[in-house]
Amino acid sequence: MSAKAALFVVLAAVTVAFCVFWYRHARAKWDGWPTPVQLFIGAVTDFFDTLGIGSFATTSSMFKLGRVVDDARIPGTLNVGHTVPTFVQAFIFIAVIEVDMATLVLMIAAAVAGAWLGAGFVSRWPKRRIQIGMGVLLFVAAGIIVARLTQFMPGGGDAVGLTGTRLAIGIAGNFVLGALMTLGIGLYAPCMILVAFLGMHDKAAFPIMMGSCAFLMPAASVRFVRSERYDLRAALGLAIAGTPAALIAGKIVKDLPLYAVKWLVVVVVVYTAVAMLFSAARDKERRHG
Repeated sequence: MSAKAALFVVLAAVTVAFCVFWYRHARAKWDGWPTPVQLFIGAVTDFFDTLGIGSFATTSSMFKLGRVVDDARIPGTLNVGHTVPTFVQAFIFIAVIEVDMATLVLMIAAAVAGAWLGAGFVSRWPKRRIQIGMGVLLFVAAGIIVARLTQFMPGGGDAVGLTGTRLAIGIAGNFVLGALMTLGIGLYAPCMILVAFLGMHDKAAFPIMMGSCAFLMPAASVRFVRSERYDLRAALGLAIAGTPAALIAGKIVKDLPLYAVKWLVVVVVVYTAVAMLFSAARDKERRHG
């Protein structure tokens, strides 16, 4: 069995295990099917997520703007709800894009370790701390997108793998990104920057970032599900509508020009970051008022 085939077997096992785990816990907390709005958010965000825009910042924005999910439950809802669509993305891009398997496996393992440790902290954080953390990191995410759109950040090289010091930096960087992802900030954009800085081809980022998320999100989501720090109906909306949307995007429109869409994402993300920080400030005033 090849290394890629073995990775697919493990990914399939993780997919089944997570779905069974979530079903058992969700069955006891069932309170109805997702609303049309929640399904719409899942379809739109995972469609563009598969194209490399990322789903966490956009979903956070739509949840916040539409008052769909309480701020304190957004990180958990993002991780739990987007897990199944991310499995689909990982299968697609690991299959079609060439990348060194040692680099891929080691960076995935680092992200999983970071997410497991990060979720343990975030699932116990108070609402105001989550609002501040998400507000600040959403600004960072917007900055990364702008840097790539304006070509301020490097476009990467031709390598499809890493060795030596660069591999060590890649592993350490993905560990940090995995931990930050549990706060509700997607791994895709910063992972693309990391891969580019290390001299890898831009396309090599897709199996790395999607494979990382496919393995780390179940690790983080298990903690959020057990602590019940997520919105079940909203998470189901992301999973149910996001999975077919990811399939459509991955098979049909991978080359869709998204320049204007990415600038729109920047505007929405910045607005959401400001809204998060203002919400945190209001909570502080009410507490001390």
